[in-house]
Amino acid sequence: MQFVGRTGTFTYRMLATVLAAQSILLFFGALVARGTAIAAGKDGGRVFAIGCALAVLAVLAAGLMRTPFGLPLGWLVQVLTWASAVWVPMMLAVGLVFTALWVFCLLRGPRAEALVAEHRAAAEADPGHH
Repeated sequence: MQFVGRTGTFTYRMLATVLAAQSILLFFGALVARGTAIAAGKDGGRVFAIGCALAVLAVLAAGLMRTPFGLPLGWLVQVLTWASAVWVPMMLAVGLVFTALWVFCLLRGPRAEALVAEHRAAAEADPGHH
């Protein structure tokens, strides 16, 4: 499993999709954390800002996925998603689902790219065969 560097095109597209979807749930988690803080009589602004920053970091990591910075930022988003369960315990479920998707994409993406490359090579070797 890869933690740094660049991935193939198919893999980084899948990873970026995971992060983009995750950012939406991170924003909703920030709203829940804010509401919970306000209900407890605290100022929810700070926890809301932290949650929104995490959602923005997920979008930024998705956008940078084709660069060497995207993968480490994506891993950071996964870790911080788990850490956000301090404020909203249900973020454990979000962390579980999206980290599982993240790892699945990292493991299966290169295999899909290898199959596509194999198919292209076979097509180029036999141009009459479709």
